[in-house]
Amino acid sequence: MSQTPSEERHQRLAALDRAHVWHPFTQQQGWDQEDPLIVERSEGSFLIDDQGKRYLDGISSLWVTVHGHRKRALDEAIRAQLDKVAHSTLLGLASVPSIELAAELAKRAPPGLTKVFYSDSGSTSVEIALKIAFQFWRQSQRPEKKRFLALGEAYHGDTLGSVSVGGMELFHEIFRPLLFDVLRTPEPHCYRCPLGKSRPSCALACAAEAERLIAAHAHELAAVVVEPLMQGAAGMYAQPNGYLARLAAACKAHDVLLIVDEVATGFGRTGTLFACTQEGVAPDLMCVAKGLTGGYLPLAATLVTDRVSDAFRGSHESLRTFFHGHTYTGNPLACAVALANLALFDSERTLEHVKAMEPQLAQGLARIAELSHVGDVRRRGFMVGIELVADRATKGAYPSALRMGHQVTLAARRRGVIVRPLGDVVVLMPPLSISAQELALLLDVVQASIEEVTAVSRAA
Repeated sequence: MSQTPSEERHQRLAALDRAHVWHPFTQQQGWDQEDPLIVERSEGSFLIDDQGKRYLDGISSLWVTVHGHRKRALDEAIRAQLDKVAHSTLLGLASVPSIELAAELAKRAPPGLTKVFYSDSGSTSVEIALKIAFQFWRQSQRPEKKRFLALGEAYHGDTLGSVSVGGMELFHEIFRPLLFDVLRTPEPHCYRCPLGKSRPSCALACAAEAERLIAAHAHELAAVVVEPLMQGAAGMYAQPNGYLARLAAACKAHDVLLIVDEVATGFGRTGTLFACTQEGVAPDLMCVAKGLTGGYLPLAATLVTDRVSDAFRGSHESLRTFFHGHTYTGNPLACAVALANLALFDSERTLEHVKAMEPQLAQGLARIAELSHVGDVRRRGFMVGIELVADRATKGAYPSALRMGHQVTLAARRRGVIVRPLGDVVVLMPPLSISAQELALLLDVVQASIEEVTAVSRAA
């Protein structure tokens, strides 16, 4: 049977993709054996492939799309900036959008974060925070404070500094010879507690251990690095209430800088603009990216307090400058769309919409939690992880070769919904603008897909 022009085009694009594109976090041999979904257009909460099929974007195109795709206000912000200047450097010059965005971020950030250093990704925002913290103590006559403390199973990006403070063996072990040493405190993961405890009798033993380490090593600690409320890439580990506040209090008590990595949790994902504010935490440094531009352009920022930035002030010959930067630092197009993105939070009352949608999300997840091969459902706001298990009673995992999370992804795709797993944890993170009807579709499809895949596994 002859192919249609659309099918021929798809096969040509698929062949070119296999020949030339190296996909991130993807085993290329497996990828080459599957027919790729090739996105060509988008609209609202949906992506549209090269053959015209629509898919609900259940992961916000890797956690970045906030107000939906092809949002008119964001499109227009970029067009308007294009009529002025697409790019100019911040090395020795300033630009209108970067100035206005920095002021807006400082206004909306937790108290005390007044200075903004731009970069282009979550990884680089964390890399910058680590370098700033290290240099801060050297310029504060405390050069012995040069170590970092991070959580087990942490993920902070893929540059070497951010990988060093990361703690995911699957991603990071191969690079261990290239990395600097980091103190590690047990991750607060209640479903599979690394300390063998259980809630609520544990009395937050994970927080107590972090406090002990901070106190014992305060003399050498530059900073503690933490993803607030949810450890995303680890598998959506939801921190127990009070954990973050205790970590922050220990840092303050022992004069250790606190870096919160809000790359994934920021811009409404956990129900507030920034996750750390839910526990009244105002960090010394805060890293943001992903949702900063509403999913339009690469842009990141590292926000710091006056105390931190003042340590870099001095005469030219004092060499207190922060010698770091990127060619596209503070790109005007990206800053312009980020400003429009923040304005939409106000005009469309985005956080109120998230709060209104949470009961529907919680009800749908409660049904999914009853499925016989769902071990745990973890959620903060619109960040969701559904852990699949072979045995609920023992929490026994499936053999990795079965790729159960991936199989659920493919089953959902056949039903017109895009989700992505972290191992056997199915992640849901829809656009904050998702409608009730679209959310119902997402939940129904995920439930049906899990039921299909786990039933096939039992039969096999």
